[in-house]
Amino acid sequence: MIRLIIADDHAIVRSGLKQIFAMAPDLTVVAEAAHGAEVLDVLRTGEADLLLLDMNMPGISGPDLIARVRAQKPRLPILVLSMHNESQLASRALRAGANGYVTKDCEPEVVLSAIRKVASGGKFMDPQMAEKLAFDTSTHDEGLPHTRLSDRELEIFRLLVSGMGVNEIADKICISNKTVSTHKVRLMEKLNITSLAELVLYAVEHKLME
Repeated sequence: MIRLIIADDHAIVRSGLKQIFAMAPDLTVVAEAAHGAEVLDVLRTGEADLLLLDMNMPGISGPDLIARVRAQKPRLPILVLSMHNESQLASRALRAGANGYVTKDCEPEVVLSAIRKVASGGKFMDPQMAEKLAFDTSTHDEGLPHTRLSDRELEIFRLLVSGMGVNEIADKICISNKTVSTHKVRLMEKLNITSLAELVLYAVEHKLME
């Protein structure tokens, strides 16, 4: 039996996943987490065979959370289940220590296959994402301004171009609006951009929009 921890800040997503896993005789959900700190707490108090992890949750998230999980539980398989299908985000997750990456628009059978493979010690990348990694991260993309953003800056960049304001972002990722503003200034300097409109245009041109 594969014991799963589901980490996602949307209750409806966790509920849907549990319904899918309930039909699989070899899977059982032993714990849930809705934010980064809760993931680390759950890992300290329980045992599991795989962490199914969303990339963006309140507080600690993304590659930073993956790295902390890896430090706390070096042998725990981590499968990222994300709404983001950009190769750069997948690459950062894998470099941080994730064992696989699938997107939320894939078929349930793909998620089940990924869980079984990763839990058994393998690696998994859904075919569409593997193709993106092969072509989107080719050498002509190296050196583009957005590749120099930190993980937090990239997260805030994505939230800004999705239409969220500074205060909304601060509430979502549980940091102060002053910190969000500081990251916003730094990322815009790195991109050599002076307005939100330019930021959105950059995201469109480089296929960084959701």
